[in-house]
Amino acid sequence: MRKPAAEQLSIALWQGKAFLKWVVLALVVGTVVGAAGVAFHHALTMAALLRVQRPWLLLLLPGAGALIALLYRLAGMERDKGTNFVLAAVRIRWRLRLRTAPLIALSTVLTHLCGGSAGREGAALQMGGCISAAIGRFVRLDEHDTHIITLCGMAAGFSALFGTPIASAVFAMEVVSLGVMYYSAIVPCTLAALTASLLAGRYGVDASAFVLAGPLPALDWPALLRVGGLGVLLALLSGLFCLTMGGADRLYHRLLPNACLRGAAGGALVAALVLVCSWEEYTGAGMEVIARAVGGQAEPEAFLIKLLLTALTLGAGFKGGEIVPAFFVGATFGCAAAPLLGLPAAFGAALGLVGVFCGVTNCPLASILLSFELFGGRALPLFAFCCAVCYALSGYHSLYAGQEIRFSKFRPVQYEDGRLPPFRPGWFGLYRGGPEDGARAGEDRER
Repeated sequence: MRKPAAEQLSIALWQGKAFLKWVVLALVVGTVVGAAGVAFHHALTMAALLRVQRPWLLLLLPGAGALIALLYRLAGMERDKGTNFVLAAVRIRWRLRLRTAPLIALSTVLTHLCGGSAGREGAALQMGGCISAAIGRFVRLDEHDTHIITLCGMAAGFSALFGTPIASAVFAMEVVSLGVMYYSAIVPCTLAALTASLLAGRYGVDASAFVLAGPLPALDWPALLRVGGLGVLLALLSGLFCLTMGGADRLYHRLLPNACLRGAAGGALVAALVLVCSWEEYTGAGMEVIARAVGGQAEPEAFLIKLLLTALTLGAGFKGGEIVPAFFVGATFGCAAAPLLGLPAAFGAALGLVGVFCGVTNCPLASILLSFELFGGRALPLFAFCCAVCYALSGYHSLYAGQEIRFSKFRPVQYEDGRLPPFRPGWFGLYRGGPEDGARAGEDRER
């Protein structure tokens, strides 16, 4: 039924007002979070430089672990779950504390300064989410708008550090709930990410980008088979990555319940391994090794070493993030495995980087866009196919326990309680078909 003209005009005016509101808020969030991201980036760069110039700083890693645990205890945040709290705050009424931003930034800088093996995006997501949530409280947004502005800050924080605004915006909307995109946040997330990226570029933060040297495979059936085979291996590696990270965290907590002791012991273990095995290049984020892998050079065992050190570092309570280590693991593994499948090593490293990112975050669209922003549009269909395979076969593992499972990866069935889809073998495929599946899913939710 056609709505009256007055009602249509009222709706149009409301939409225009909401659009302008989010444009202004996105510019504010992008500027504030972008400035924080710039300062954070330069602090990390200085910490990495000092670590290279003064190798003895590695000996302070146990003390840094204990200090980080003590700082969180003094701030009343000893049970902080990091990025998982930010993801939960988008779905439910959860107050993000502004004190998290300086705390996670300082802890991440300490981790990198003393030689911990960690990334930086976890800090960026938490900083962006907490700062934007504080802005939302200052302007008195309601609960639903606070969720949107939190996504906006996540996108801006990720974009400021990596210089990939489109992938950052889609990642923020895609990562919270598996199978659900928060399209209501598309304008503020995109504009905030672009604003933060432009601001970061203006003040000396170079965008992450790689040049794929040499010829790339043409889009044909042999190339699809090879890329699909590598995608299967990357999906298995993604599951191993998530299981190792979660297993290390649980083992640390079971053996060492005291957080300060856990940080000190973990720091001592990582420092000892680095010194004894000469694994200095595996400390920090490891962007130099990633660049070499994309250039076609990587040690076959590099991905296992990085996986081990990152699990030992983050499981002990050090801060930073898992995404850059996932880039490292995927790129070095892809570089080593691709020639065995008849693919160029450099191209395999690029596929590995985005494929493992897709598998550990369950964000296929963001991964495809990331491949475009990092490597350009060459062979984009092959990148997309690799991401699709990794997403489908990586299971329901995730870097973030706060990521909610809303839809099956193989069936258009919604599971609001976060349980995995039921397994019912049939003659073809994994499920016994029939229209009764929808009713059964509804009965399961009611029970």
